[in-house]
Amino acid sequence: MREAYRSGDYHGHRISIYSPLSVVESMTTGRIQNYWNKTETYEALAEYIRKDYDGLKDAVALLMDGGRLRIDTSTYQNDMTTFHGRDDVLSLLIHLGYLGYDDETSEVYIPNKEILDEFKTSTKGNEWTDTFRAYELSEKLLDATWNGDADRVAELVEQAHNHAGNKTYHDEAALSYSIQLAYYAAQKYYTDIQELDTGKGYADIVYIPNPKYSDKPVLLIELKYNQNANIAIEQIRRQKYLERLEHYKGNILIIGINYDKDVLSTDPEFKHHSCVIERA
Repeated sequence: MREAYRSGDYHGHRISIYSPLSVVESMTTGRIQNYWNKTETYEALAEYIRKDYDGLKDAVALLMDGGRLRIDTSTYQNDMTTFHGRDDVLSLLIHLGYLGYDDETSEVYIPNKEILDEFKTSTKGNEWTDTFRAYELSEKLLDATWNGDADRVAELVEQAHNHAGNKTYHDEAALSYSIQLAYYAAQKYYTDIQELDTGKGYADIVYIPNPKYSDKPVLLIELKYNQNANIAIEQIRRQKYLERLEHYKGNILIIGINYDKDVLSTDPEFKHHSCVIERA
C-alpha cells in the first residue's frame, strides 16, 4: 500500500490524519495509526478542564460526542494564564491544535479520531464520572422527547434536577435554567433560542435544528411553575406561537413542562415535574 500511495496509484479508502508526526510516521512505515505525542502544554490545560472552568467539562463531553459549540474567541489573550471564561480555554485548544474551528459558524469541534482518542485518555479519571452520567441522562431525555414520551421526559427532568443537587426552584426563570442544562445534549443537533418573540408573546425555549440535522423536529418548550403542563400547551396554541415557525409546520413538537413545588412525597407517583407533548 505504501508504494501505491507514493506512486499515486492508490485509490482505496482514505483516512484523515492530523499531526505532522503522524504524517511522517505513516509515510515512513506505511502504517496509518495514531502517533500523537502528549505535551506538557496539554497537561497544564487539562487541569483547567478537570476543574470544570465555567462549565468546560460539559462542553468537552458534548464535543467528544461529535457535537460542535459556538464560541467567542475575541476575549482570548493569546497566553496560558489569562482566562475570562470557558471560551478562552477552548480558544487556546484551537491554537494548540486540539480543536478545529469553523470560521463561518464560529464553532469548535474535535477534528478527527486521533485527537478524540487523546480526549478519551485524559477523561478517564473518576472526576469525570458525574459529567458523563449527566450527559448520558441528557441524551436519554432528548430521545424521550423525540419519541413523544411525556411521562419519561418528566421522569428524566426530575432525575436531572435531583442530580444537579437543587432542592427546589424559586421561580420559572430558575426552572428555565435547569431545563436548559437538562437538554444540554441538544446542542449537538440544535440552536437554542430563549424567549423567542412570536409577536403575541415569548416562547420560553425553542430548539431549531441545525441544517445538518434538518430531519429533527423543532422543540418548542413552554414552562409553568406551580400550574399545569396542559396550560403551557394551551398558551402555545392560544398565543399562536407556531405562526413564527410556519416553515417547520408538520415537524414541530410543542412541549409543556410544569413544576409543582407542593406535591406530596407520600404520593406513590411522587414527581415534581409533569409534561405534555403534542406534534404540530
